[in-house]
Amino acid sequence: MEGHALGETFVEQESMMKKLLTLLAMALVLALAAPAFAADCQNRGTLDEMYCDNDKDLTADLAEAGQCKDPSTLVFTYTPVEDPAVYRDAFADFQEYLGEATGKKVVYYTVQSNAAEVEAMRSGRLHIAGFSTGPTGFAVNLAGYVPIAVKGYAEGFQGYNLIVVVKKDSPIQSLADLKGKKVAHTSASSNSGNLAPRALFPPLGITPDKDYTVVYSGKHDQSVLGVAHGDYDAAPVASDVYHRMVRAGRVDADALRIVFTSPKFPTSSFGYSNQLCPGLAQKIVGAFHAYRFTPEMVKTFGGADRFYPVTYAADWKVIRDIAAATGTSYNNAGLKKMAEKEAAKAAKKKAKK
Repeated sequence: MEGHALGETFVEQESMMKKLLTLLAMALVLALAAPAFAADCQNRGTLDEMYCDNDKDLTADLAEAGQCKDPSTLVFTYTPVEDPAVYRDAFADFQEYLGEATGKKVVYYTVQSNAAEVEAMRSGRLHIAGFSTGPTGFAVNLAGYVPIAVKGYAEGFQGYNLIVVVKKDSPIQSLADLKGKKVAHTSASSNSGNLAPRALFPPLGITPDKDYTVVYSGKHDQSVLGVAHGDYDAAPVASDVYHRMVRAGRVDADALRIVFTSPKFPTSSFGYSNQLCPGLAQKIVGAFHAYRFTPEMVKTFGGADRFYPVTYAADWKVIRDIAAATGTSYNNAGLKKMAEKEAAKAAKKKAKK
């Protein structure tokens, strides 16, 4: 029995030694490879250390031959929404088209949060996706996401602008004239109604709270109506809300003027993982740009009839500027904050049921 026990001990020690030697060998390989990887990556920018941006387009370079993925099944999803089934069905025809264009089976994968969607692409479980405007930055920096399109029309992508409205007879002609005035912002968390003005106005020479008095109206329509009624001197609001109010007859367009229009804010982006092989990625890009929406999709997506080509460097600049000015960092710490906010929101909603 004692000899048998000693034999087992010897076998265990030998096994542990083999594991230790294997780990040391792996560590040596990584140590020797690290300088090579560093040398290969001439530019990373704000991307995670997993990715490289040698062409300096702000997105991850495609994986090289031998390291890229060419899966038999492509996994696709759209940004998490209240009723995932609605959008799963809406994209069914496009998924079929994408499958024909790539020669692959395409399946829809439902995600429960923006953070979960980012993690799914980072881990390699998600290949093609639609990300909301803000989370697109996290997906690019942390998951190797390459945005290529936004829902749109022949003349441009679907989106909205930050506009500043004043009464027609107001002496205000530009942002500079807002100094000393009472200006309606919508709410603290609103992008176009508060965050965007605080990010975009200072470089143009006007700083909210410092150069003019900020009064929160609560909503975009209340800001517009407040200006029309003379309660506020001006208001930064979302262009789509303003134009809907004009079309509905809630406000007279002839009674107001627009004195500032920002670059357009894009809606959800669509793109693919940089881990896909270049040939496959090219087919995916071609499918997005050639496809035309079904009548049902046009209705679901507010009149958009196609995927309009975009680049992250140019078309997301205004979003990145706002993020930087408001302290949002597209890194792991920022993703954690977003995940915590989403979890708190979900818990609050569940508690109300």
